[in-house]
Amino acid sequence: MKKKISLIAREQKRLYTGFLIAAVALFALTTLYTNFNPMVLVRNGDAFWSFITEDFLPPALPKASSIPGVFSSVLVTLALAMSSTTIAAILAFFVSLFGSEKVSPFPRGAKYVRGFATFLRNIPALVWAFILFSSLGIGTGVGFVALCITSFAFMIRAFVETMEDVSQDCVESLQAVGASFPQRVAQAILPSCLNGFLSWFLYCIEVNIRASTIVGMVGGGGVGLTLFSYIKGFRYDIALSIILLVAAMVIVVDRITAKLREEILK
Repeated sequence: MKKKISLIAREQKRLYTGFLIAAVALFALTTLYTNFNPMVLVRNGDAFWSFITEDFLPPALPKASSIPGVFSSVLVTLALAMSSTTIAAILAFFVSLFGSEKVSPFPRGAKYVRGFATFLRNIPALVWAFILFSSLGIGTGVGFVALCITSFAFMIRAFVETMEDVSQDCVESLQAVGASFPQRVAQAILPSCLNGFLSWFLYCIEVNIRASTIVGMVGGGGVGLTLFSYIKGFRYDIALSIILLVAAMVIVVDRITAKLREEILK
């Protein structure tokens, strides 16, 4: 008899099997805890597909008089994502200088800056939109502030990690000859980290294009608010057209920013 040769080491096979068993057990426990019955989805599958095929499909265009407003809301969404990311990136750059122990003139306070950023980042933009909605009301101001807060917190952590990877030789040599903090930033940090900063900035634009649509649905303005108005009016066929338009916009922006990141990181 030919002896079978295992393609995976026995220890790795046991590890993978253990992970699979743990995942199945975790799924079973969570479904029991939440009273979620997967069979409900199977039983209601016909109702779901009939809703999709009868109410959503085929997509329909809004009235001719409403089409300019839809495209205008798309431009508002793009403007919200771009403006909030830009302002957040500028603020995050200056704050992140104090969040890196290698760069900050106050190294002991760096962990508090990172902790503050972590706290803000762990609150989703949608939650910020709900919080701001009660004080600012419906409008683009809510979307801008909500996206700006989450982008600010995200880029602080991203910029800090980028600066932490910079070699200390250049910074220490400038510090040894008496260079001031702004001079060390301009001569050592910016030249070494600029490409990384720009790459994270472009990535954050991608994220905010998607997030601005969700934030808009709860009062943040833009295409999300337009989409939600058609859903509330039970015009799901028109809502599907707007969803497809948003998907096309996201794909185009993703491709453009991905290409720019490739050029920056060369």
